[in-house]
Amino acid sequence: MLDISTSKIAFLGFGNMAAAMADGFLRSGVIKPQQLGAASRRQDILKAKTDARGMLAFATCEEVARWADVVIVAVKPHLVKPVVTPLADILKDKLVLSVAVGLLSSAYEEILAPGTRHLSTLPNTPVSINEGIVICEACHTLTVDDQTYVQQLFGLLGLCEFVDERTMSAAGTLAGCGPAFAAMFIEALADGAVKHGVPRAMALSLASQMIAGTVKLQLSTGLHPGAMKDAVCSPGGTTIIGVAALERKGFRSAVIDAIDAIETSH
Repeated sequence: MLDISTSKIAFLGFGNMAAAMADGFLRSGVIKPQQLGAASRRQDILKAKTDARGMLAFATCEEVARWADVVIVAVKPHLVKPVVTPLADILKDKLVLSVAVGLLSSAYEEILAPGTRHLSTLPNTPVSINEGIVICEACHTLTVDDQTYVQQLFGLLGLCEFVDERTMSAAGTLAGCGPAFAAMFIEALADGAVKHGVPRAMALSLASQMIAGTVKLQLSTGLHPGAMKDAVCSPGGTTIIGVAALERKGFRSAVIDAIDAIETSH
């Protein structure tokens, strides 16, 4: 079984998501910089990003794949086949983890050599501060030991959830696109406070801490969000006035429509 404290982890491509994962691994203190390597087309940009993290930069994907125990495919989805296919013989003895959106187990079965251990995942950007989500496809070719390793590895980044193919897309949309919606909500809350005289920096701080506290409360208690809302809405009080205004503007249906729009765009 791979040892999380010594395994060498390679990124094929080192864009925003790969960098976020690397930051989360390093921030955990469990993974050391010398355990992480990456390769990408732009060597100048790669070198700057890896040097800043103490990671290793490799000239080619072949070199980093040969060096690694675990290979994270982090190139754009349309580049996966041309990048990964030439490495099939090397990767057959590695643990291959994909973060390419939309490419599930069936796609990798056609690209990789038979018997290669692989798993498709969808992480979100808060993995960089160890508060993220990594959605993992329940259909995979991992061994039992591999699954234990993956849960330990991704557990460093936040919540790791295995879901079936039917719900992989929707779960990934919620986890992956949700941060943008949440950021828009924080911005809108702050704008509302600024409109009534609260300084911008204070408004953003208050809005973000309010969201963080509410989230921690829900996670720690398991309360239904509706019950949490009801607990704040006193009869005839100010909060229910605001809730009614949001309902008139279709707040909840707008959020559901956002998920629908993404899912139907595939």
